[in-house]
Amino acid sequence: MDSRDWGTFLLPYDQAVEELKVKFKTMRSELKKREEYAPIEFVTGRVKKISSILEKAKRLNVSMDDLETGIEDIAGIRIMCQFVEDIRRVAEYIRMRKDLKVLYEKDYITNYKESGYRSFHMIVEYPVQTALGQKNVLAEIQIRTLAMNFWATIEHSLNYKYRESLPEEMRARLKKAAEAAFVLDNEMSSIRQEILLAQKSFEDDSNIVSSLLAAIHQLYFYHLVSEAIDAQHRFNELWEAKDFEGIKDLLTEVKDLIKQHKKVEEPGDEL
Repeated sequence: MDSRDWGTFLLPYDQAVEELKVKFKTMRSELKKREEYAPIEFVTGRVKKISSILEKAKRLNVSMDDLETGIEDIAGIRIMCQFVEDIRRVAEYIRMRKDLKVLYEKDYITNYKESGYRSFHMIVEYPVQTALGQKNVLAEIQIRTLAMNFWATIEHSLNYKYRESLPEEMRARLKKAAEAAFVLDNEMSSIRQEILLAQKSFEDDSNIVSSLLAAIHQLYFYHLVSEAIDAQHRFNELWEAKDFEGIKDLLTEVKDLIKQHKKVEEPGDEL
């Protein structure tokens, strides 16, 4: 058994995972603001367990001295997308980044595994600033759809249970499930535009509600108490009726009321 201090050994990988998660979540937020749609649904990350590192090193015949270069997924990032088309778009964004270096890619979507596994992998070199200086660590970024991720998570759990020796019947059922996930992804892609429009409509309505409630609260700030109570009452009725057009109109009324009051309370400087 290797006698190294595993806690110290894994520190740079912990740091890499946390930093990359933040960076890709920030990328998602920025793309959403710029384009009203982000190809990234959500991001997760993990550092490989010590037992898994040792098992993989044994399976790949990697010596304990070569773990940092021989095991490329000690640090792992997983990026989930809604649609298959989003995967290559996210991969292109990653290739353009200057804060990491893509070493190579493994396309298991075009060239899916015999088991049915589909995903897009990128092995990257990421510089971590440690107390002792910069250290470059390897990380694996997996980009996949939600359906691909569901299937892969189940397959991983079953492989762990059966120690990589899945019964043939189980393999066949998993492969059939992978084909079903593939069909689901294709169906979602075929109605992509309708899905995006529905999601945008829902988000727009949510933003209008938030804006109206904030504006009603602002009425209290200007001591327009009766107006605020009336607006809140009207909002409650409109919300119960799911009348979003009426909510939009009410938002315009409240904003106009605030604007008029500002003119009275804060007149412009006289020349």
